[in-house]
Amino acid sequence: MDYDVLVVGAGPVGLMLATELRLAGVRVLVVERRTEVDTALKAGAFNTASAEAFERRGLLGAMQAVQGRQPLQGERGRAPFVGHFGGIQVPADPVDEQDPGLRGRGPDWYVQVPQADVERILGKRAAELDVEVRRGVEVRGFDADETGVTVHLDRGDEVRVAWLVGCDGGRSLVRRRAGFEFPGTDPQITVRHALGVIEGAERLGRGWQHTPTGVYVYGPEPGRVRTVELDGPPADREAPVTAAEMEASLRRVSGSDVRVSEVSFGTRFTDHARQAATYRRGRVLLCGDAAHVHSPFSGQGLNLGIGDAVNLGWKLAGTVQGWAPEGLLDTYTSERHPIGARVLDWTRAQVAVMRGDAYSRALRGVVTDLFGTRDGATSYVKLISGLWQHYDLGDGHPLVGAAMPNLRLDDGTRLSDHTHRGRALLVDLAADDLLATLAKPYAGRLELVQGSSSGAGVSGLLVRPDGFVAWASADGASDPASLEAALTRWLGDVTSHSD
Repeated sequence: MDYDVLVVGAGPVGLMLATELRLAGVRVLVVERRTEVDTALKAGAFNTASAEAFERRGLLGAMQAVQGRQPLQGERGRAPFVGHFGGIQVPADPVDEQDPGLRGRGPDWYVQVPQADVERILGKRAAELDVEVRRGVEVRGFDADETGVTVHLDRGDEVRVAWLVGCDGGRSLVRRRAGFEFPGTDPQITVRHALGVIEGAERLGRGWQHTPTGVYVYGPEPGRVRTVELDGPPADREAPVTAAEMEASLRRVSGSDVRVSEVSFGTRFTDHARQAATYRRGRVLLCGDAAHVHSPFSGQGLNLGIGDAVNLGWKLAGTVQGWAPEGLLDTYTSERHPIGARVLDWTRAQVAVMRGDAYSRALRGVVTDLFGTRDGATSYVKLISGLWQHYDLGDGHPLVGAAMPNLRLDDGTRLSDHTHRGRALLVDLAADDLLATLAKPYAGRLELVQGSSSGAGVSGLLVRPDGFVAWASADGASDPASLEAALTRWLGDVTSHSD
């Protein structure tokens, strides 16, 4: 094989996956048709779940430094709203920041860093790890068999790899060529988003505005405007968004006599919502938007893709290196597909409350009242922050299946400080020699962390490389059989050999 894994796409998801693979020692190649970082106006922030994933790899500080250089759209802790649901603004005051599900991470549940900067930081980390990234290179096709994939690149080049992963966006060539089923719902709306010069903007309402003909929002910065029209998809999504088109749409939706004299940036999107039936076909896998597409309402796309990448990376690495237990790679689909399905329904539901008919107006009233309550606003924050995500990893301690608590150890470190190398953690807070004995055969896959943490509420944890808890104990290794079973389930059977 020329490489173990070829990743198609050097956006944030592809680069995150490549760095996860490289941390595990996998030979990975990334190819990207663009020659430069994509600077188009896309996601402007990432949520708590993504922040925790970046923190576990030592990347959050660099991203927060970028945030400090950005003109923020209001600090969420003091802003009146925490976000919107189909244009319904969700108030901040009722949110219960002490709710156990928020884990004390409030009040800022989004880190405001533009997607282009996320891509730059991940690209720098990939270079530090010696990930080979070829820009200006397109995949023309591939032939997959039982032993690997031959990938045909432009200019007649071919690369032979053991695994191929499509991180190539919603119109994924990898998905189409591999024959993945992609069921879902057709678009019902057109959203136009532009930055430009708007004359008569003082006639527009601030914040999200519902009208009989659609929805629009002006701001928060001058010249930024979005319109939602409920008359189906655009005739030509690829055509440039002109000032005339943006002006006509804004007039139709707002009913105001405004003029758009210039557009410096413009884009369209729809509520097209589809999800691959499985994320793996043989030696071809999908990740990020290649596996699921939906409208960007509530900013879930980038976050969903980062979650895919950290879930897949260590499982694919274990499969490449031969230590993965049977069925480990298939848990990528079984764990991430339900998460994606819920996000798709979350975006579909927002379209339902945007419509101008009497039924949707009535529904907007019900949803507005619900989000005005303490439980409703708090539940909304849990959803947009990603803190609701949980995998069914079996019975036992309540932490099993949840993202790890970032405990502060009495030596001054946090658990996340011990996860930078992308390995699993076995955390011993009870000075139990048995945990060290069980960890020893997994050297290279597992790091043993011993210490104490005041008020931790647990005495032992097994944390998978993606940061999710696979085993937890309130009283040390009182049940070593369950810990051994968890180690074997996620890190392989080492009873007959060790690395």
